[in-house]
Amino acid sequence: MKQDLQALVIDDDPQVSSFVADVLSTDGWNVREANSAEQAFGMLPERKWKIVFCDVMLGGADGYAVLHHFTENLPEARFVLMTGHGSAAGALDATAIGAYDYLVKPITIEDILSLAKSVREQQRLRSQNPKSKIAEPSAGYLSDIPLIGKSPKFVECLKMVGRVAPTNLPVLITGESGTGKELVAQAIHQRSRRAGGSFVAVNCGAIPVELIESELFGHAKGSFTGADRERVGLWEEASGGTILLDEITETSPMFQVKLLRALQQGEIRRVGSNRTLPVDVRAIAATNRDIEEEMRQGRFRQDLMYRLNAVTIHIPPLRERTEDIPLLAEHFARRVLRPSPAPPVTFSLPALEMLQKYDWSGNVRELENAVLHAASMCDDVIYPEHLPARVRGFYEDSTASPESSPTTVRGDNEWLSLAAMEDKYIAQVLAHTGGNKQAAARLLRIDRKTLARILKRNAEESEK
Repeated sequence: MKQDLQALVIDDDPQVSSFVADVLSTDGWNVREANSAEQAFGMLPERKWKIVFCDVMLGGADGYAVLHHFTENLPEARFVLMTGHGSAAGALDATAIGAYDYLVKPITIEDILSLAKSVREQQRLRSQNPKSKIAEPSAGYLSDIPLIGKSPKFVECLKMVGRVAPTNLPVLITGESGTGKELVAQAIHQRSRRAGGSFVAVNCGAIPVELIESELFGHAKGSFTGADRERVGLWEEASGGTILLDEITETSPMFQVKLLRALQQGEIRRVGSNRTLPVDVRAIAATNRDIEEEMRQGRFRQDLMYRLNAVTIHIPPLRERTEDIPLLAEHFARRVLRPSPAPPVTFSLPALEMLQKYDWSGNVRELENAVLHAASMCDDVIYPEHLPARVRGFYEDSTASPESSPTTVRGDNEWLSLAAMEDKYIAQVLAHTGGNKQAAARLLRIDRKTLARILKRNAEESEK
């Protein structure tokens, strides 16, 4: 059996390559190593590789180029990309173009063995059913949708997005309000074979109950008062593409019956018409509610839920991916339009710490609002005082101790207020520059006006 277990490890770091190869060899695999993309290309025809581990950052061609080459010439191989600089977008792109998995270094023995076991099991099943077909990878990958993050939970979420995108399966996206459910739906569409078709997003909760059938399926002329012409519905507009049914749990049970028929039969009937129309649409549904609880309460049909959730993708709330907050905040700050040649807005470390402490009940959408607010209040650098009051207040409450007021931090021998600590630090910088405010502002990475304003504010607070 070992002659069938052919593994290739591609990495220009011999320590990583040897580690992965040793683990696979111990597990019964026949392993070869390559230290460059070019060497790997030359080894492609040597054997029927069953699993390939490849680093993203290689000299010459990168891991994505190797992935493309192998999936085109050896589609049955399972390809695993490895990276020391992982991101959710990278995981999405990798899995969308055919990668079997995307591992962030340091890689564990368990990671390698789990993948090897899975590939071995798939090989066994294929040998039992040789006529079974392997799904083809999608034609390309896009990086224009701002799904930003590197937290493990978000990376795993987008791995699933990448895997399901090339299929035609219906998808249910769950997550709190503001987590980015529509962005994930767009990512699925743009990485699918329907990318050339329309992406139509429908907020089911914003359409009155009595109008949703007409909005979605259209209506015939004269079908009701005011229907003075035939109207094409949003479902038909999405034909050949993807429709997002956002807040699907807001629909009525009566409409859910008609939606179920459209999904099952692949056809619709306009309101007031006896004629059915075939429509080729991939449906993605989204909700911020507990859909299982909605079914138990009788507000959502069980048969419709099972039709919609061939795959369920849950987007974690922002409070569970705090390491992504600085990346998102900097992304939003870069989008603020500033007069040329003003530098882009940046963050002070205390401001970033406050952002990471906040609970973000409104998730990414609330973070974007807070950053835009702060950017409009500052010159070049966002300091704690520029953040919304709710963010500052939450941080002060969360860092309070029984021995101090909510607005204090610890000095060397006493508790000092944040303003006093800031004033003390600025005084040290001014002493270093010999009182030169322009030089001090440069060291503090703020402009002179901001420094003058901080000094004036701290002086006024000390007089109180």
